[in-house]
Amino acid sequence: MKVLLVGVGGVGEAIAQIAKPRKWVEQVVLADYNLDRAKEVQKKLKSPKRFPVEWVDASKQKLIEKLARKYKVDLIMNACDPSFNEPIFEAAFNVGCNYMDMAMTLSKPHPKKPFEKCGVKLGDYQFARAKEWKKKGLLCLVGLGVEPGMADVFAKYAEKHLFDEIDEVGIRDGANIEIKGYEFAPNFSIWTTIEECLNPPVIWEKDRGWFTTEPFSEPEVFEFPEGIGPQEVVNVEHEEVLLVPRWVKTKRATFKYGLGNQFIGVLKTLHMIGLDNKEKIKVKDVEVAPRDVVAACLPDPAHLGHLMSGKTCAGTWVKGKKDGVEKEVYLYQVADNAECMEKWNCQAVVAQTAFNAVIGWDLIEHEEWKGTGVLGPEAFEPEPFMEKMADYGFPYGIKVIK
Repeated sequence: MKVLLVGVGGVGEAIAQIAKPRKWVEQVVLADYNLDRAKEVQKKLKSPKRFPVEWVDASKQKLIEKLARKYKVDLIMNACDPSFNEPIFEAAFNVGCNYMDMAMTLSKPHPKKPFEKCGVKLGDYQFARAKEWKKKGLLCLVGLGVEPGMADVFAKYAEKHLFDEIDEVGIRDGANIEIKGYEFAPNFSIWTTIEECLNPPVIWEKDRGWFTTEPFSEPEVFEFPEGIGPQEVVNVEHEEVLLVPRWVKTKRATFKYGLGNQFIGVLKTLHMIGLDNKEKIKVKDVEVAPRDVVAACLPDPAHLGHLMSGKTCAGTWVKGKKDGVEKEVYLYQVADNAECMEKWNCQAVVAQTAFNAVIGWDLIEHEEWKGTGVLGPEAFEPEPFMEKMADYGFPYGIKVIK
């Protein structure tokens, strides 16, 4: 398989590192706007022919198409912030190769009732093009990171093997990671974090469909496994809620994230003073997006691994019935930062996101996952994916709650 990897930040680097030992990965083109960053990753990989470096502006569809044709790639892997999804998605379609991302095209709040009704939903742009992708015989696999991605596979597995009927599929994410020397430092893209945490969260219910609520609503305490312990989690906008109900029969779908009071406070402050704005404004003689300024002021998550300690947990809580008896389970994956740094030289949060994309490549390459059109991870059989997780160094667990 030959892949054009658009975006070589923390997750992009981890994808390349995890793909490197796989002999069926013929070539991964490291394409980024920051050429020095791409060269830094290439140097770590110690295989320049297999991991060539290219400059690209991910907002320019024609540039992406040019690189895809130059290297005759089989798949374009989108490892950028989701603001670039549309041109990368369309480039793959025009070139005639498969496409994969870890976060779908962006939403737009309802103009009059943002905390009640959906406006443009996550992925609407891509799903609107599903028939054209299917007609062309191409696969657009959306949302295959850890959340969304692995969590969606878990939901499908639960439906297939653990439940007769499901009341709720709830993604629950928490961590006890600390970063030495920083009072505040995100361990993932702050651009994406601001987007998903400050947008109106989406909930799905069988009788109502998709609807929205206030950011950070419905707090609950969730007990995370493997020493992480209880954490307060709150509603956040996330792709699983838009994906799971399309392929998994459930009465309700939610996503809740353990952010912590300090993080929520910072996000609320950024919103209050307009620094979450992703549109450019004029500052003296320069036009710049306030959110980009925030990102530039904070440390790069890709270079924080040596200062991080602790574990991160991603998983899917499912409540329903089996054989007429009420049941609750939590299917999860816990990544330890020390182990990820030792094995991949990448911090836990980005490594835990990245391995899922490479498993997706593996399943597509070996025809264990087949499909055309715009599909989420739930559209495929979950067993081949989950069987590969331990082999990739990220085994899953199942905790029976009730």
